[in-house]
Amino acid sequence: MPRQFERNTRGHDYVVGDLHGHFELLEQALDDVNFRPDRDRLFSVGDLIDRGPQSMRCLELVHEPWFNAVCGNHESMAQRALLEDQWGLWLLNGGDWSQQFETDELRQRLSDAIQKMPLAMEIDTVHGPVGIVHAEPPADWANIGEAPHELLLWSRQRVESRTVTPIANITAVVVGHTPVTAPLMLGNVRNIDLGSFFSGRICMERLDDIAAMV
Repeated sequence: MPRQFERNTRGHDYVVGDLHGHFELLEQALDDVNFRPDRDRLFSVGDLIDRGPQSMRCLELVHEPWFNAVCGNHESMAQRALLEDQWGLWLLNGGDWSQQFETDELRQRLSDAIQKMPLAMEIDTVHGPVGIVHAEPPADWANIGEAPHELLLWSRQRVESRTVTPIANITAVVVGHTPVTAPLMLGNVRNIDLGSFFSGRICMERLDDIAAMV
């Protein structure tokens, strides 16, 4: 089951695309919307780490009370490297920043963060519930609990095929993972990964606005 969040009645709920270690881009985006951590919340589509200069600082955002993130494929690669000693794939995909840390320290800090990063989240908005997964949701949100990890963390099929069939039993779903030049709406699925590690841009949008697009 996805992690559930009640409607925010005190402030605004935002969602941000893949950060990939670019903490300074996030800081600027938060300033641009006059983000108030005492009343606003920020949700993330995952891939907080790798390829950028401040991966650890981005990863540890999950310990902030105003920040929530789903697990991305880069967090999954890091987990397999540190817990299953499968380093090759992670190091080839931006995990070289890990060499700055002692392995035991890195393993503990990653483990502490991953525990707070579910594979899916669902947030209530004034226009209905909005789901968040890293890569791609199942065709029916009611089946999110049984969806393969490969689909949720790695799939690009919906974006690459430009599928517009709506996901059933959810108002909208927000994903990242596959870089696009501008936020892309396919049916009721919103892709907001702007490829921060090569574009120098991230996308931050209000969840209410995304739900209202459907």
